[in-house]
Amino acid sequence: MVFSSVIFLCIFLPVVLAGCYILPKKARGIWLLVASLGFYACGGPKHLIYLIASIVFNYIAGIVIADLSDRKYQKVALVAAVIVNVGSLVYFKYTGLLVETYNGLLKKTVEIPEIVLPLGISFYTFQCMSYIIDVYRASSDGGVNTVVTKDPVKFALYITFFPQLLQGPIIRFSDVKDALDFPPVAADGFVKGIERFIVGLAKKAVIANTIGEVADRIFEIDTAFLSTGVAWLGAILYTLQIYFDFCGYTDMAIGLGKMFGFDIAENFNYPYISKSITEFWRRWHITLGSWFRDYLYIPLGGNRKGNVYVNLLIVFLATGIWHGAAWGFLVWGLWHGLFMLTERALKGKRAPFKLPAFISGTFKWGYTMMAVTLGWVLFKIEDLAEALSYIRVMFHLENHTYNAFSLGFFLDARMAFFLVVAVIACIPWAQILPRFFAAYIAEFADSNKTAPRIARHVCLILLLVISFIFIVNTTYSPFIYFQF
Repeated sequence: MVFSSVIFLCIFLPVVLAGCYILPKKARGIWLLVASLGFYACGGPKHLIYLIASIVFNYIAGIVIADLSDRKYQKVALVAAVIVNVGSLVYFKYTGLLVETYNGLLKKTVEIPEIVLPLGISFYTFQCMSYIIDVYRASSDGGVNTVVTKDPVKFALYITFFPQLLQGPIIRFSDVKDALDFPPVAADGFVKGIERFIVGLAKKAVIANTIGEVADRIFEIDTAFLSTGVAWLGAILYTLQIYFDFCGYTDMAIGLGKMFGFDIAENFNYPYISKSITEFWRRWHITLGSWFRDYLYIPLGGNRKGNVYVNLLIVFLATGIWHGAAWGFLVWGLWHGLFMLTERALKGKRAPFKLPAFISGTFKWGYTMMAVTLGWVLFKIEDLAEALSYIRVMFHLENHTYNAFSLGFFLDARMAFFLVVAVIACIPWAQILPRFFAAYIAEFADSNKTAPRIARHVCLILLLVISFIFIVNTTYSPFIYFQF
């Protein structure tokens, strides 16, 4: 079940919301937990077995770590728990790649096992690990009771809360601990949740699905019959698709969270306006970046100990590996890591000549988006050889005597319109409009004034209606990050 489906919007969500507000406070956690497990089971009941096993194991591990009085034994328990969690990821996600690599290097014929990858395993496993690591850290300063919970329903709901279970954002227990007691939800917060959900639904159903369908068709073409123009169009469309797909899901998750009284962390901050890869990663998948910073980069030494360049490279290799079991993902992580290392090495050094601010900013943005777009090709095409072949076509390094499709075949008037809409939606207009519009924007955003409030609500209703029309009239609605 996906958020952008009629079943979820018209049946699942209204029923779960009604139950959560009608039932007594003590029963809400159980109700929401059952609903979340049911939501997850729609993706395959077999996946539910491992999810429950992961919850039980990490719940017990957290209590054991908190109750142990000897720091040495706490560390042993933590290491054991982390090994089990990482080991599960390796087994489910990377066994096939490891066996395939082993066969290729040693000329063996070991059969590659068929392992079904549980939905959202990367997200909820990282969330489990953040919990047990935070429990261990808190136990050293006497604040463990603010992090750990001995209520199995609360812990299970923290892991399985359906708005963020399959695609994140990755949240920390301390951030939602109070919300798990279900304090009253303010009407204003509920309304903001609905508004945020509608915006996210439009990003997904209207923009991501429309341009994504064409992007998939382009990437399915054999590179031997692909023209340079079509290759660039496919890369640009996928760059926009993955942003609006993932950002749209996050907006919906945050909106749903507000409806139930949960404040889910922001995960995107207009990443495509970045003027460096460093800035890009401060704006893209923020919770994943924070996770690697706090639980890998800083423990490695961060900026203070060891070689900062090695530490950064390890983090980005881990980021690539986290996304999937294919060399393309690893190279994608390495690609971003090398840009980060280069930018860090050049930080503070003056250019031999000074350009006007506008030209300099445009150049930096262009360089960043070029690097990001080429990186998404590596991300989209998991086979590294095919990805490199696609990139060669983009730069006209592979000449073909026959191109199966012209650029106009894909970039018709309809697609050109949605391409423009997508590009416009990538820009934080409220932050960059001239100052003489600031008062108008503030008035429009002021919910206490009747006319702007009505206008905003009318726009949101129209956006919801348009989204429903797109949902009903298409069967194409993949969520890219479900596979992770």
